[in-house]
Amino acid sequence: MTYLTMMATALVVAAPAAARAEVLGSDAAACAARQPSIEVELEGFKDRKGEVKLELYPATAEDFLKDDRDLIKEGKLFRRVHVPTPPSGPVSMCIRVPGPGRYALLATHNRDGKNKFSIWQDGAGLSSNAKLGASKPKVTAAIVEVGNGVTRVPIRLQYLRGLGGFGPIGN
Repeated sequence: MTYLTMMATALVVAAPAAARAEVLGSDAAACAARQPSIEVELEGFKDRKGEVKLELYPATAEDFLKDDRDLIKEGKLFRRVHVPTPPSGPVSMCIRVPGPGRYALLATHNRDGKNKFSIWQDGAGLSSNAKLGASKPKVTAAIVEVGNGVTRVPIRLQYLRGLGGFGPIGN
């Protein structure tokens, strides 16, 4: 083994692994067991107040963002996972799904501590990371295709930014 090869090997071994967030939420065991689930890496927080929430909907325009009580009453899919917003560091959450398939996923940052979305204070994000703008997002921007294991999805949160509607902080 040459000196350069030994030095390169030593650097790779000594280099710290990329910091990976602890997977949070009541469904974290599903991601750990590699069951059909979605692991969401959240970024772009305005601050670290309140709680972070993931909501899973049927992947149809009719059902996306429909009241959870109505979906449940109709026997349709709805799932919610929420955790207190971690004070610092990367944020990764898990939400389990019934099985492989197409789902619509919404992430929200509930900053004001109330259990109702406030367009004036709270943030939201979808799997496409497209700018949300000023109107209700379309289901196509929220679709996640889930296979037999864990599907990883990065979501950049967006907050109200004046008349232009929602957008990421700093952009």
